[in-house]
Amino acid sequence: MPAAGRGERLGAVLPKALVALAGRPLLWHAVSGLLGSRCVDSVVVAAPASYADAVRNLLAGVGGPLSVVTGGVDRTASVRAALALAPVGVDIVLVHDAARCLTPPAVVRAVVAAVRAGAPAVIPVLPVADTVKRVDANGVVVRTLDRSELRAVQTPQGFAFDVLRQGYALGSGPATDDAGLVERLGVKVLTVPGHPDAFKITTAADLAAAELLLERR
Repeated sequence: MPAAGRGERLGAVLPKALVALAGRPLLWHAVSGLLGSRCVDSVVVAAPASYADAVRNLLAGVGGPLSVVTGGVDRTASVRAALALAPVGVDIVLVHDAARCLTPPAVVRAVVAAVRAGAPAVIPVLPVADTVKRVDANGVVVRTLDRSELRAVQTPQGFAFDVLRQGYALGSGPATDDAGLVERLGVKVLTVPGHPDAFKITTAADLAAAELLLERR
């Protein structure tokens, strides 16, 4: 789980994963959700270098096998560092954003089940409700995209371990989407239904919406 991001758009002093939501860090909620799915055996967190000990302490009471590794300069480097610490013999790996900390356990189970059924790569998605247009460098519309073919991608994304490891071994440059790395290998990526609660907390408004959502649960 990459959790080394600065979260500048959230306007917080702490790294985004350590920002409080209902009295606990986003990271705590995210890890609890993974373990609460009852299909995740262990979690590896890529933490900011200066907060690695703090992350170990705050996750001490979550339960389940947990490891903390120092994250990299970007998301891709953090995931690569976490993969290097994966337990021996693992065959399925999930990559989950700490900022999507309210992802329902059912989504986690659906991703894992699809990989277990034979899909080499699986991502949860939602239909795109807005009209999406492609524009040029000057902001002029080039064309309107067919939104029936578009999906918004969420996490956790699930992979056969060897497939994701190969994607990172051959990939170059930062990537915001792990499935994109394995797509470059020619691997087919299966989609499963995501959930509105799995939205990414990026701004203060997102954090406020997450607070309201937790109050209603």
